[in-house]
Amino acid sequence: MLDAPIREVSTAAYTIPTDLPEADGTLDWDSTTLVLVQIRAADRVGTGWTYAPAASAAVVESVLADRVSGRSALDIAGTYDRMGKSVRNAGRPGIAACAISAVDVALWDLKARILDLPLHRLLGAVHEQVPVYGSGGFTTYDADQLTAQLEHWVHEQSIPRVKIKIGESFGADEHRDLARIEQARTVIGDHTELYVDANGGYQRKQAIRIIDRAERFDVRWFEEPVSSDDLDGLRQVRDAVRPDVTAGEYGYALHYFERMCSAGAVDCLQADVSRCGGITAFTHVAAVAAAHNLQLSGHCAPHLHAHVAAATANVRHLEWFHDHVRIEGMCFDGTLDATGGSVRPDPDAPGHGLTFRHADVERFRVQ
Repeated sequence: MLDAPIREVSTAAYTIPTDLPEADGTLDWDSTTLVLVQIRAADRVGTGWTYAPAASAAVVESVLADRVSGRSALDIAGTYDRMGKSVRNAGRPGIAACAISAVDVALWDLKARILDLPLHRLLGAVHEQVPVYGSGGFTTYDADQLTAQLEHWVHEQSIPRVKIKIGESFGADEHRDLARIEQARTVIGDHTELYVDANGGYQRKQAIRIIDRAERFDVRWFEEPVSSDDLDGLRQVRDAVRPDVTAGEYGYALHYFERMCSAGAVDCLQADVSRCGGITAFTHVAAVAAAHNLQLSGHCAPHLHAHVAAATANVRHLEWFHDHVRIEGMCFDGTLDATGGSVRPDPDAPGHGLTFRHADVERFRVQ
């Protein structure tokens, strides 16, 4: 039997400025922090990451590393269970869940490299390729910037579905929201699906009124029309509007997703590998969604999701999120191409097929 004890767990954090100011309906930012985890066993290195404050790296170092070190790199289920129990007093949601997510991804990458398999094959491939939607359209973009981004996705990359941010200033500028929806439809034409994301910026009846007023622009996807903590409100909006209502990106533990599904709050569930607990948890969330006859969409971080999405029968698509696409292109060799509207995990490269460019991004290191 192959023996592959984990020899080393290392972390680093990199804060990378945005290319332009970015904001949605309820938050603005000018940088993103990537927390990197690398795990060594059997002369192989597995790499995982999360998008979270650098404090997640401290959780890995002070809490998780000792729980992981010495265990077999092949026994991910047992290690995942041990990590979850170890953060009981630290609090699972938030920083700790992001730390677990990064370690879990590194473990899956490591196991696949030890076995010399592409990760989606190790997980059990269902799809050869996974649809994506272009995502960005930040509320800080002016009309020219929004047009340029939409044209790039639709006319240069042939991505047939795109998403913009609305709900500006917690829903205080409905006129601009509607004008930007109209602009997006004009730019992308009639045959591209239009998605909008309010990031919880609206009140319940306000969200319904906005989509009613935008009916002629054929919006297909209404993400977080109200706070994702307002399950009754999500269900009320879902029952009243034609676009699919979706939420789930802030799920840090399995019971969150079960409550959302049981409440009838969404038409399509979202989950984020960098937050929910990694690849292991994403497969659990997919099962919960399937039990409620729902599809699952991967939130942001497309290269974290590509392989597990290809191994998920009820996956709908992945978010080709501008900020993370740019960062992952800067930080890794082996990134995927979304031209044509889908990504295809490398069928030959072991693991997730990505190699971190330490020297290239060292200037961004903060921890």
